[in-house]
This record gives sequence, structure tokens and C-alpha cells, in this order.
Amino acid sequence: MRIILILLVMSSAQFFAQKTLTPSNTKLESKFIKDETSNAIWYAQQGDQKMEIGKITNEVKKVDKTTLLIKTTVKMNQAPDKPWVDSTLVKISNFQPIYHSSYNMMRDMTLKFEKNKATGYYLDKKSQKKDQIDEKISTEYFDSNSYPGLIRFLPLKEHYSTEMPIFDYNPAAKKGVVKAYIEDVNKGELNGKKVWIVKTTDDIQDRKTIVTYYIDVATREVLKQEIDSNGRKMVMETVK
Repeated sequence: MRIILILLVMSSAQFFAQKTLTPSNTKLESKFIKDETSNAIWYAQQGDQKMEIGKITNEVKKVDKTTLLIKTTVKMNQAPDKPWVDSTLVKISNFQPIYHSSYNMMRDMTLKFEKNKATGYYLDKKSQKKDQIDEKISTEYFDSNSYPGLIRFLPLKEHYSTEMPIFDYNPAAKKGVVKAYIEDVNKGELNGKKVWIVKTTDDIQDRKTIVTYYIDVATREVLKQEIDSNGRKMVMETVK
């Protein structure tokens, strides 16, 4: 009986285990990948009270037959003339990273991705300290800025979970490849639309930040994001 129980546990673990997601084994629902622009309002939320703190524009564009541009522009209400702009280039077929640039009031950064390394620079605008980036990488990976965009194009199903290696550069925290996690996927409804509710986290914030995406089942549009971090909550709601 003990042997049977052990075999059952082992076979169940193998059945339910998800492979680590990497560019080489990523299968996307490519029919949903198209040129688009969407806008969202960024709120800070406390209890039932919400306060608008900024606006977000997300752009997805096929640069050519193989390359996809994902661009995010954030305008904070306190400084609307100094937007944050993040741009990422990935391969359309599997989201393998090619390039990432990020410009905001605090720092500028560019990253060029190759198979075994990431190169570029990081400029801290407060201290004017500029770091040259030349990080060796020994595993497959996604860019930390593009993996949230990848999630909506995965073949989602209920109770799907996986982990994925992502490259992130922050001289004050982690540098190099860490992991992001899709912890659970459920079906739900938001404003009369059927949605995938996707719960995620990553090692950048030591898994202390939970991001939940509400993704339209029919179009894969992200209708809403909720960010829970150390007792603070923020919400991004897509607007037409």
C-alpha cells in the first residue's frame, strides 16, 4: 500500500507540474497579436476610495515580420510634462528579447540583448552616476519589461501556473536573471465581459508584490490590473 501511495504522489506531481517557460518552448496564440494602442487610468486605492495619479498609454506594433515593439508611456498627474517611456523589442514568435530602453525622471537605461549577454548603460540622474552594463547570461530568458505583455498571449486555461526566467537590471537591488511566476489563472467576469484572472509575482520584489490581470477572453485585451505591494494597492483600468 505504501508503495502504491508513493507512486500515486509521484505520478500526480509529474502530471500537474508545469515546465519552466522560456522562449524556446513558448507557444503563443498569435492571432491575438496585432497593432494596437490602449489607454488606462492609474489609481492609488485605499479601501473603497480611489485617487487618480496618472495615465498610461500602451502601444503594440509589428515593426516587421519578425519583430514586435511594446511601448509604455506614463504621465504622472504631478508631472505631466515629464513622461516615463519604456520601449521593448522582442521576437514576435516567442518574445525573445532584443532591446529595451527606459527613460524617466530618475534614470535612463538601455539594454541590448544577445544570447549569452546583455549590454548597455544605466544613468542615475540624481547622482549622475553612469554604470556600463555587460552582464553574462547562461540561460534562456525574457526581458522583465516584456513578460507582462507576454502573459495575455499565452494559451491560458484555468489553474494554469508556470515560472519563467527574466532579466532585470537595478544597481540598487537585483541584477541578472531572476524568476517571474504565474501563480494561478481563473475564469471570471468584469463589466459584463468574460475574463481570465491571472495572478502573478516575481523575484524582483522578493515575491512580495502581487499583480493580477483581468484579460478579456475574446480579445485578450487587458481590461484591468491590480497591484498589491506591502499593504499598498494600485489599480490600472483601461478606458476607451
